[in-house]
Amino acid sequence: MGTVLGEMRHVRWHELQHAYGSASQVPGMLSRIAWGDGPTAEDALRDLDQWIGAPAVFDATVAAVPFLWELAATETVKDRAGVLDLLATILAAGHAQHPEWTRAAHEAVAEGRPTAARLAAGVSPAQPQAVQQPQAVQEAAARLLAATDGHVCAACRPRTD
Repeated sequence: MGTVLGEMRHVRWHELQHAYGSASQVPGMLSRIAWGDGPTAEDALRDLDQWIGAPAVFDATVAAVPFLWELAATETVKDRAGVLDLLATILAAGHAQHPEWTRAAHEAVAEGRPTAARLAAGVSPAQPQAVQQPQAVQEAAARLLAATDGHVCAACRPRTD
């Protein structure tokens, strides 16, 4: 692996869960999004959406979100708008039996807000002087930015301990 997704090898994916069991295949899906052609990336995004995003989030979701932000900011990724939409799906999802996963997943999405703001403004997160971002990326980033700014859920309410 190159520098994109380079830190993915430090995650113990086999110890994490997604909707259908072990998350050991999540790195392969993230790699297909990073380096696959359009249809390959779309298939991988669709699979990840079912595994870590909708209708529930999992501990694998929490681990995957930073890599999704990395993919959203990488200009060579074919479907960055789809990656941003998956992040929005994660922000809207939860897990009733594991509110700690919900909160952690939502916080991980919110941590990428500066990237969403730059993408929505049409600026490259990696090279601010670079050319405008594609319209689909700008629109998906703007939707995610609005969702992040307006996010309210039971799991993310401030604790009153």
